[in-house]
Amino acid sequence: MIDCLNKEVIGYAMADHMRTELVTDALEMAARNHVLEPGCIMHTDRGTQYTSTEYAKTIGELDMRASLGRTGICWDNALAESFFASLKNERVHHMVYPTSKKAKADIARYIELFYNRRRLHSGLGYRTPHEVRIEYMNSQPAA
Repeated sequence: MIDCLNKEVIGYAMADHMRTELVTDALEMAARNHVLEPGCIMHTDRGTQYTSTEYAKTIGELDMRASLGRTGICWDNALAESFFASLKNERVHHMVYPTSKKAKADIARYIELFYNRRRLHSGLGYRTPHEVRIEYMNSQPAA
């Protein structure tokens, strides 16, 4: 039905737990689906899953750098907090999901098809995240 969403997005990006494997699976999925710049930064809060040995190993294997928000400083994670507020206010709170599978599919569609490709973001000059990513990728010298 939606060809740009593979089953991995629905199966691994969301779960009913917050164990380290959830975030390492998500990072590995991102690396499979997108070109990650060497040394790119993964910023998170100080949750235990982000301070674990397994997470540090995955970050290293993907040639990424970990960045942790400061304790008690909510502004360090303002971008993520803003995203989740938008997701909840624009989609989740307006829906009734009969199953977790339906919720995962709907949220994945919202993120990939609406939030990233159609929703204009004032912080991006009223462009979509997809437009900004394409512009960035086109500005990089060929390898």
